[in-house]
Amino acid sequence: MKFLRTSLLTLVFLIAHLNVHAAIPTVMDGKPLPSLAPVLEKVTPAVVNIATKNMARQRENPLLQDPFFRHFFQLPNAPKKRSTQSLGSGVIVDAKKGLIITNHHVIDKADKITVTLRDGRSFNAKVVGNDPESDVAVIQVKAERLVDLKIADSDKLRVGDFVIAIGNPFGLGQTVTSGIVSALGRSGLGIEGYEDFIQTDASINPGNSGGALINLRGELIGINTAIIAPSGGNVGIGFAIPSNMAISLKDQLIQFGKVKRGQLGISVQDLTPDLAQAFNLKIKQGVIISQVAANSPADKGDLHPGDIVLSVNGKLTKNSASLRNSLGLLTIGDVANLQILRNGKKKKVSIEIGEPTIVTVDGSRIHEQLSGVKLSNLSVDSKPYTNQQGVQIIDVKTNSKAWLNGLRKGDLITQANRVAVQNIYDLVNATKNRRSSSLLLNIQRENSAFFLIIR
Repeated sequence: MKFLRTSLLTLVFLIAHLNVHAAIPTVMDGKPLPSLAPVLEKVTPAVVNIATKNMARQRENPLLQDPFFRHFFQLPNAPKKRSTQSLGSGVIVDAKKGLIITNHHVIDKADKITVTLRDGRSFNAKVVGNDPESDVAVIQVKAERLVDLKIADSDKLRVGDFVIAIGNPFGLGQTVTSGIVSALGRSGLGIEGYEDFIQTDASINPGNSGGALINLRGELIGINTAIIAPSGGNVGIGFAIPSNMAISLKDQLIQFGKVKRGQLGISVQDLTPDLAQAFNLKIKQGVIISQVAANSPADKGDLHPGDIVLSVNGKLTKNSASLRNSLGLLTIGDVANLQILRNGKKKKVSIEIGEPTIVTVDGSRIHEQLSGVKLSNLSVDSKPYTNQQGVQIIDVKTNSKAWLNGLRKGDLITQANRVAVQNIYDLVNATKNRRSSSLLLNIQRENSAFFLIIR
């Protein structure tokens, strides 16, 4: 009797359970309910997991690095190393050749790269090329039966378009999130040297880096790269590198192993309302050329200070960041077709991108405390200070006064002795009356700024 009662209860539970599932409709008004499943079934095999290993040297007490100390205590000479691991994602863009796009920071300094496919197969990968400034890398595997993604034109994206992010967050395995395009052309974030991000509220978490951002047709529109996470978690502000930018860089990385950026030879600044009024302009956006380097491609191509750059190769130039991104996709020998505004009249100028040249000045010629330092003016080609003015530190000799006081290669001098500095001429004027005394510099280094006293 007890067994019969139990069986009846079990049967009732199963019937109730089946009724619950049966109550969930799969169609409405004779039409199937919308679902992302059909799209994802086609595209998820093209998104891979990337695991890396790096044998990093462990830090030691400085005393243990002394050869006499090691010999006296008969310590081994082999440096201790420890293995570090990281996880990320990648997108297959050429199934026949096994080419995968990912982020540079995913595979940076990796001694071993392992790619795991959706079907569970794993392969060792080699680096074809990488570009730290844009955070794009291309790796390759030798495998059969791969699936690649169709590439969409990211220039046709609109704010509000639905998007799907696919990646491997927290090493959990392939995961899918959805959202919309929140903004386009995001730059000035200090994440990369070249920034033209798609902003999305589709969750991009640790491990999603290098994964795919796709549209509802299953086409690649971006490579997931970074998030803004003030509280340590995702708050709905994620960034992806546009597919047009990623594919253009991919082609260079395959051909050269790196991006061969050239030089135009101009310094620029954003066209502000005040500048527009001063130049008697009716336009609201553009970039004004403030300086043209002598004998540069821009100089030979008839560009002048005061010219307003409106577009490059048909793409509108909204600000100095967008101009730098447009030029950063061109290689040496490519032609940049610029539309400019000069004296109220539009003009087209074609300039061949030249070899990068850096004109440096010995710091000792400017101030005694800058002995051993090489300096250069900034240009639109300089990294990563697109919207800044100042003098860039090209090199600093080790153990020079400047080096001992904290000045480093890549720093940007924005002030000297509390005087704003936009170029080397300003630096000379700011320091000429204090040749032998200490030097107070305001320095920008990546995303931070601070004062240095060189004495």
